[in-house]
Amino acid sequence: MSKQELTDGLATDRKAARANVEPVTGKLTLEEAIARALKYNLERRSRMMEEAIAFNQFDAGRYDMLPKVVAQAGYRWRDEELVSRSKDSVTGLPSLANPFISSERAATVYDLGMTWSLLDFGASYYGARQNANRVQIAAERRRKAMHLLIQDVRAAFWRAASAQRLQQRVAETIKLAGDALVDARKAEAEQMRSPVESLRYQRQVLENLRLLEATNQELATARLELLHLINMPLTTRLEVEEPSEALSTRILELPVERLEDVAMGLNADLREQFYNARIARDETRRVLLRLFPGVSFNYNLKYSTDSYLVNEHWQEAGAIISFNLMNLLSGPSQMRLADAGVSLADQRRMTAQMAVLTQVHVARLQYANAIEQYQRAEAVAGVDAKLDDIMAKRARLEVQSKLESVANNTTAILSLQRRYQSLVQAHTAASRLQATLGMEPEFDSMDDMSLSQLTSIVARALKSWNQAELPDGVRIEEPRQEQNKNSGRS
Repeated sequence: MSKQELTDGLATDRKAARANVEPVTGKLTLEEAIARALKYNLERRSRMMEEAIAFNQFDAGRYDMLPKVVAQAGYRWRDEELVSRSKDSVTGLPSLANPFISSERAATVYDLGMTWSLLDFGASYYGARQNANRVQIAAERRRKAMHLLIQDVRAAFWRAASAQRLQQRVAETIKLAGDALVDARKAEAEQMRSPVESLRYQRQVLENLRLLEATNQELATARLELLHLINMPLTTRLEVEEPSEALSTRILELPVERLEDVAMGLNADLREQFYNARIARDETRRVLLRLFPGVSFNYNLKYSTDSYLVNEHWQEAGAIISFNLMNLLSGPSQMRLADAGVSLADQRRMTAQMAVLTQVHVARLQYANAIEQYQRAEAVAGVDAKLDDIMAKRARLEVQSKLESVANNTTAILSLQRRYQSLVQAHTAASRLQATLGMEPEFDSMDDMSLSQLTSIVARALKSWNQAELPDGVRIEEPRQEQNKNSGRS
């Protein structure tokens, strides 16, 4: 590729990636951020295309069950006449008749035929069933990708909110720390303080400055991460609006058995394993079908321009029974392989079920711990904010030094940052628990839905989550002891 071709291709891709993306107007809410990610995120579009390809494979595979209808037209030519001899069937002597010509040297042949194989029909039927299950697998993978995307958006949104609230204050405190450092070095040069006291003063300022610069570096990329997830230009000026509602703990008040039931019915990983097991069982049927003889039917309409033919138009029909004798040798091993595939799929499904049950308990515990850590961090941030307000008043009265102002501001900033970090972890834990339960916003076609409509659906979904409104799950009952004994005897 030339440099110009590469440049043009990159420009075309960038224009296509931003096509039909509505610009952000006003402050960006959490609901709108999730809706924009669901509608415009490029990785989500790729997942949707994978599902569309799986559906098209299923749709195209259904035609393999139909008979094959073939139209042919051909032309033949030879440089010499097709001359034939004959001999007497009784004596075996050559016939006294002269050699005869029964075909023209050049002729055109037309053929329209239909062929249908019962064996191919059966294999195509089970192949279509497998493709239908693969469509469902693609849908479950799309759901899982949606859960991860919502989790990333919620975390990036709150990081952007913390950057929006803290960056200006961090910049002002860094400037104040720089001024304090200049004053300390000037006092050291003029020997206004003892060398040890002056160096300790500088070290404290530098330590606070290091913490502030690390905080500023962490906050700098938050806005870019959110812009990438919602597929907006990275130069977009973005302002987020923090939700007024606090994190809800109602989901933690529900019995864990209720959460298990929901996860058993809606978890994307577990549902995918069920579809894989169905594909493995259909594969055993396909292998078993190949062990039977093949029965084919054909019917042809033919026409030839050969003038030696008495009947230029004719029809042909036939039936063929075929059997590959090597299947007698390979059949048992193929069946064992197919049965092993079924056993593996069942084992993976059982493993996934146990893993999902564990994930429910772990995600619930992580969410409870994250809520607790957030509440503690919020309390600490509140105390530090009050202390900082008192020290700021003292600074205005010139009662305290610049070092004390820098230290107090740094402490308050770090406390507020830890509060936002705890909030990010709490929202990440909430999204992880939602993904484990298999809960996501429910909508039909996203292409036919406006951004405002999708935002409303996301808002209702978040409200349902805060109110702990869970869908119906699958009740899992433990087998009775008598059944276990009977199965053991049998």
